[in-house]
Amino acid sequence: MTASPADLRARAQTASGHLPALILSAERLAAMIAPGAHGLRRGGPGEDFWQYRPAGPGDTARSIDWRRSARSDTQFVRDREAQTAQAVGLWISAGQGMGYAGAADRPTKSDRAQLLALALAMVLLRGGEKVGLLGQPARAGRVQADRLAEQIATMVAARGDADAPPVDLLRPNQRLVILSDFLDDPAWVQGLLSRAAGIGVKGVLMQVLDPDEEVFPWSGAVLFRSLSGAIRHDSRDAGGLREAYLARLSERRDWLRRQATGAGWQFGHHSTGHPPATALSWLYQVLAD
Repeated sequence: MTASPADLRARAQTASGHLPALILSAERLAAMIAPGAHGLRRGGPGEDFWQYRPAGPGDTARSIDWRRSARSDTQFVRDREAQTAQAVGLWISAGQGMGYAGAADRPTKSDRAQLLALALAMVLLRGGEKVGLLGQPARAGRVQADRLAEQIATMVAARGDADAPPVDLLRPNQRLVILSDFLDDPAWVQGLLSRAAGIGVKGVLMQVLDPDEEVFPWSGAVLFRSLSGAIRHDSRDAGGLREAYLARLSERRDWLRRQATGAGWQFGHHSTGHPPATALSWLYQVLAD
């Protein structure tokens, strides 16, 4: 059954209620990271020093670095590093499983993923990059930060426990950041990375989990149920499942890392029990490099 426009509007209005808090938290988090334009590591127009080279035909007197040239018999030109804005696309899983929080004093996985995405966008925009949600135009400037904040805050949860980014929304030569718990069937990851490799898209897979999903603290009789209610498992000895669960989680991460590496991507993981600044710094550095 498809939700009516009125239902979707009501859900969006409810979701947008935490927009001011999201923006404030993202701004505080983004302020911890020093942005900078991403150099292309070649000579060209830019602000950062690249190299000295001997002056040649076509170099004007204004381009000569006279201070460096005075130390030898050769005239030198001070090249700068070419810089250009890169289009970065963000995709945040809206699966209902992302709504899980193992304790009342912890954010849901969705809340943390949204915070990381918006704070990363703010840092990149301050550095002159173009940023947008996957499938939406990537733009630069402060207005884009406000636009992204509203789009992220009003995301509507998917009908199922998990979802996947549509591969037909990928565009050549962009950078892509995927934030998900990756606890569902991961077959879509292979399709996404295959398509990305074919059109020159590089990016990051970031797994966001709750601490309970990291250590599996349950024991005794436990009824496990997905947030959508589609999956249920009644265990009489949850503690006996811990070793097998942790092994499966490790295998899943190893698989994701291999898939990412094979496509020229990066894989990282983050626990909502840890401060978000470390994850944000890592994401920014990966994109900058």
